[in-house]
Amino acid sequence: MTRMDKDLYPFFIVLFLSIVALVLFWSVLDMVIIAASLAVILLPLHHRLLRYTRPALSSVIITVCLMILLAGAVYVTVMILEANVGLLSNQIFGTIRLWLENPATHPGAFGVSISKDTLNLWLDKGNALFVDYWTMIANNLLLNVFKGFVFFTAFFLLLLKGTALRDRIYRHLPQPVKRYWDQLAPVTIDTLYVIYIVQIAIAVLTFFIAIPVFYLLGYGNILFYSFLAALCEAIPILGSSVAFIIIGAYALALGDLRGVLILFILGYIVVSALPEIFVRPVLVGRRVKIHPLIMFVGIIGGILTMGIAGFVIGPLIIVLLMKSYRIWTDDRKGSRGTAGNDDAWETGP
Repeated sequence: MTRMDKDLYPFFIVLFLSIVALVLFWSVLDMVIIAASLAVILLPLHHRLLRYTRPALSSVIITVCLMILLAGAVYVTVMILEANVGLLSNQIFGTIRLWLENPATHPGAFGVSISKDTLNLWLDKGNALFVDYWTMIANNLLLNVFKGFVFFTAFFLLLLKGTALRDRIYRHLPQPVKRYWDQLAPVTIDTLYVIYIVQIAIAVLTFFIAIPVFYLLGYGNILFYSFLAALCEAIPILGSSVAFIIIGAYALALGDLRGVLILFILGYIVVSALPEIFVRPVLVGRRVKIHPLIMFVGIIGGILTMGIAGFVIGPLIIVLLMKSYRIWTDDRKGSRGTAGNDDAWETGP
């Protein structure tokens, strides 16, 4: 066995065990992954604060600020939903439920193969998400509290010890892996910045471009409907399409075919689908120099297979895979060029 094999063998063993642990403890480790990605993004702020205070205090300050920011966002969201609970519960979901219960208007009467139980289950999930969210939280209270504890603890520790942990891991990496690390680390940081910035930007964009759609719809509550679309877009595992599907079902229950067409063409396709298919992959892909179609596969595939953490892991894996392939091909080209020069040197004129 060569020296390189001896160096790489324990590295791959550790990597394999890490992947196994990630799979087995995924229900909690997804919070660690989100915390780690945010810690990487906010690490420069931590280093700047270190000029004025100790590492522990800097980590506490940033963690507390993040807690306040997230708590403020949740508070504002809850207040807006509470102010419109009657509209959501009685008017929208109530009308859709009556429409489903009516044999004359049930989708099955028009040849739609979706069962009544399935449609009611979807409706119950929407009602639980936007109206009875306190009940949903209470039913999983211990798990949610534990996940919150894991998230903020991991975020704090990674801010405090992240740089030292990175340096310690780096020192023990085999030399061939270090070359990849040196080239992949900047790309990883850039990708994480872009993922979060684009996520926020598209949520804000969704709010503003949804306003004309709901104005044309003519149901009133324009700002609330636009907020609902932006809220769904800000949550990676939902997307603004959920809001347009719910309001579209409400329009269908009212018998407003014009409203259904507006919500489907201008809402679902223009406001919801186009940013996900074109804007997000283009913005992320342009920054990391990867084709938008490949980025689209990474983003959607990550969310579908790994949930909320997938919107970070999916595109990140694609970026690292493509970058690794480029490094490998460049090394191969360099090796062939060097070998050709050596052959020419050895044979001589």
